[in-house]
Amino acid sequence: MAIRNCNFCGTQIEPGTGILYVRKDGNTMNFCSRKCQVNMVQMKRVPRRVKWTNEYHSIKEMKKQSSKN
Repeated sequence: MAIRNCNFCGTQIEPGTGILYVRKDGNTMNFCSRKCQVNMVQMKRVPRRVKWTNEYHSIKEMKKQSSKN
C-alpha cells in the first residue's frame, strides 16, 4: 500500500490510519487527524497560513532564502 500525505498539514499517513473525506463532487481528501479535517473542512483555513503545517514552513524557507539574495 502506498503512503499518502495529509491534504492539510502534509505529514505522511501510514496505511490503515487517518481519515478519508469525500466531498459531494466526488473529490477525496486524506487527513491524518480530526484536527486537520476540522481546520480544512469546517473552519476553511488555508494551510499556508497555519504555522504548524509543512506548507507554511516551506513558504517561510523560500522567503528566508530570497531575502538573503
